[in-house]
Formats: sequence, structure tokens, C-alpha cells
Amino acid sequence: MAVALLEFVVDPSFSIRLLAWILAGSALGSVSGLVPGLHANNFALLLAGFAVAVPGPPLFVGCAMLSAGVVHTFLNAVPAMALGVPDAEMAVTALPGHRMVLEGRGYEAIRLSALGSILAVLAAVPLAIPVTYAVMAAYPTVRANLPLVLAMVVVALIAAERTWRARAGGALSFVLAAGLGALTLDLSPDAPLEAGGMLAPLFAGLFGAPVLIDAVFGSGIPEQNDETIALPRWLLGATALAGALAGAVVGYIPGISAAIAAVAVLVLVPGGSGNRGYIVATSGVDTANTIFALFALVAIGQPRTGVMVAFENANAPLELPVLLLAVVVAGILGFVLVIVVGDAYLELVGHTAYWKISTAVLGILFVLSYLFTGVPGIVVFLVASAIGLVPVRLRARRVHLMGVLIGPLILWT
Repeated sequence: MAVALLEFVVDPSFSIRLLAWILAGSALGSVSGLVPGLHANNFALLLAGFAVAVPGPPLFVGCAMLSAGVVHTFLNAVPAMALGVPDAEMAVTALPGHRMVLEGRGYEAIRLSALGSILAVLAAVPLAIPVTYAVMAAYPTVRANLPLVLAMVVVALIAAERTWRARAGGALSFVLAAGLGALTLDLSPDAPLEAGGMLAPLFAGLFGAPVLIDAVFGSGIPEQNDETIALPRWLLGATALAGALAGAVVGYIPGISAAIAAVAVLVLVPGGSGNRGYIVATSGVDTANTIFALFALVAIGQPRTGVMVAFENANAPLELPVLLLAVVVAGILGFVLVIVVGDAYLELVGHTAYWKISTAVLGILFVLSYLFTGVPGIVVFLVASAIGLVPVRLRARRVHLMGVLIGPLILWT
């Protein structure tokens, strides 16, 4: 009986150069992820413009772009939790995460986010091929009924509020945010940087500015306690898997962002997980999205994320074994970095006058709004900031502000 042998060949020179490019991309993603209010789409568009000018083999440049995108999804949780300034994908996670920081559980929150992301990577790689077939088979039905599905998610989130005042506040927040999104999402104003898009000022205003405004008059974040994770392992795994599968939907279906999938995860996440489950699942959505978007590019030839646009601009070949290796290595690096850097970030914020930090970050958000969207972006940022205060004042959850994306999708799909 003949026995087939599988031979693995390692080229040391190729491996060293590949690792160097992965490290370079990971370093870039680390820096971008730690900038408060830098939305992932803006970062990806900057990458797309930058990719064509990078000297080097297209495969290595593509691996660097992928690595930057993956590590960004790990590190963007840090400013979201420490400062309360998320990008769109981290908006839902940031709110439970920031609450945990204020409760002195910031170290645990950072580890939950890191675990959610790395478990999503480990789940998404083996699941990518079967999930690709499943999602593509269900795609026509989901696409045809998308407004109904999103409307059901909105109703479920509003009904989940504990009081009628909070439900009214949630409904009002959703309507105002949806109206703002409908009026502004399609705008393409002239701006100093050609990486624009209204998501930057919208999310900075809706989710970041209200937290910072209240923080100016607050007492800062308390001392952080131990890092023990108070979530059963089975629940941790279940919520991470939910996030990974939701990331698949984002990767294949146009018009569904990681932020919208994160809202759906909040409805479907296993009971009893609370803030911790939200952090794990939504971090998984954000990171798994990058992996499934790569498979979507292979399967249907369409780049579904800004990172994939950057990848295409680099003219990188679709050599999946090498690309998946880059994603896994970047995921491991991101996991280590988010814990090490996250703890240091919390320490720094905890030992600095919080009103100074809040004022400085508000200034950064103001400048980013101008750089990415010009003067109209500043106006949008100010209006979004006012709307972002509505759920806070009416004791409703800020998740209803995701209407800025969900509302236009319901109306225009």
C-alpha cells in the first residue's frame, strides 16, 4: 500500500523577510489603533493610498497591509476603554468596556477584548471555507429581508430597556441618529486628507465627545484592580464564536458593517454575560471581519473592507497559505500588545488629570474631523455631540445611537 507523504519546505530567507514585513505592518496598526477617534475606515483609506508607493514585493506589502488591519482591531480597544473614544466598530464595545474601567476592572476589560479578538482569529481560520459556502447560500434571502432583520434588532434593543423613560430615550436617540446619518453619510466634502468619510466625525461626536464632556467635570478613572476574568470559560468561548460568525456576515454582505453586526450580537449573545460578553463578542466581530473579508475577496472578487481595498492596491497575489500565516502571526502580536500597552495606557491615564486628557482628546477629535471631512465635518461633529448626550441624559443605553448606520440601511435597502 502506497503512503503519500506531505513535505513542508521552509525557505529561511523568505520567512525572515515575511516576518519583517508582518512586524512593520503590525507596528503601523498599533500606532493607528492607539490614536483616539481614528476610524478604521479612514486608516484603511490612508493605507490604500500608501500601498502603491511602498517599495517591495507585492505579496509582502499585502501581508503588511493585512497585519496592520488585524493589529488595529486589537489595539483600538485601548483608547475606547481608557478614554471612551471608539471608532465605529468599537462603539458598542467601548461603552461596556469604559464602564468596567470606571468600576476599576479595566485590566480585565482589556484582557476580555484581547481574548475575544484572538479567539475569533483562531475560530475564523478553520471556519472560513465552510462559512463561505453557507453565507453565500443564504446571501439572497438575507439581502432581500435586510430591512426587516435590522428593524427587529432595533425593536429588540429598545424593548430591552428597563423603564419606559429609557425606552422613549432609546427611541428618540435612534430617530435623531438615523436622521443625522441619512443627511450626512453620503456627503463627500473637500478635506485636507484624501481619506475622508463622514464616519469619523459622526462616531467621534456620537460616542466619544459626550463621554469626554462629562469627564471634564468628573474625578477621572479610579485605581484599577486585579486582572482576573470573571466569565466562565464556556461562555467566553461561546461569545467569541458568536462574534467570529457575525464577522463572517460583515465580510460577505455589502452594507453591513462590523458596528451593525456588533449590535446584532448584543441581542444574540448568551444570557448572563453582561458587559463582559459584549466586549468579547464585539471584539471578535471586528477582528474576524478582516479574515472573512479576505476569503470574500477570493470567493467573489470584491473587497468588502477598507483594508481589502489597500490590499488590492498593493497588487498582492491571493496566496492564501502565506496570507493566513500573516494574519495569525499578526493576531498573536496584537494579543500580546493589547495587554502590555493597554495596562500601561490605563496607568498613564490614571495618573494624569482627567480633565486635561479629556480636553486634549476633544481637541484631537476636532482636528481629525477637519482633516478627514473639512469644515462640514466640524459641523457634523458638533451636531453629533449634541445628539450623543440625549441617551445619557434620558438614562438610555447609547447603543441606540447606532441608528446612524442602521436607520439609513432600513430606509435605502
